Amino acid sequence: MEPRVMDLASALSLAEKASLDLVEIAPNAEPPVCRIVDYSKFKYEQKRKQKEIKAKAQKAVLKEIRFGPNTDDHDFEFKLKHAMNFLKEGSKVKAYVQFQGRSIIYKERGEILLLKFAQSLEDYCKVEQLPLLEGKRMMIMLVPKSNIKK
Repeated sequence: MEPRVMDLASALSLAEKASLDLVEIAPNAEPPVCRIVDYSKFKYEQKRKQKEIKAKAQKAVLKEIRFGPNTDDHDFEFKLKHAMNFLKEGSKVKAYVQFQGRSIIYKERGEILLLKFAQSLEDYCKVEQLPLLEGKRMMIMLVPKSNIKK
């Protein structure tokens, strides 16, 4: 059936003759667009399309790496390798320095540590959020380079 403009009453009678439903497809169009289809089949097709879109969508996984303000070089390298693997598999990385007690006076150490961490991973990621202090936690967000929208 070719598309054409008709009044509501004739469209409804046409749908009734075919024992199908008149479904409004684009209500905001001028004039509104309707289609004569089996409504239950139409809903089923819509659900299936949504399911396919959802399955194809990549889920963003967030991995966390925790440091202390006095993290040693060996521990830093160890956590750096873990972060590298997380970024290679496409996960976001949230690295943070947890300050405990009076160690909050070493904010600069924490910031330097996080910037050094981000610089070491610059081949694998892009910094989404620079070091930010929230309470007793200073964090940085890293996004894998493959996820960056160009």
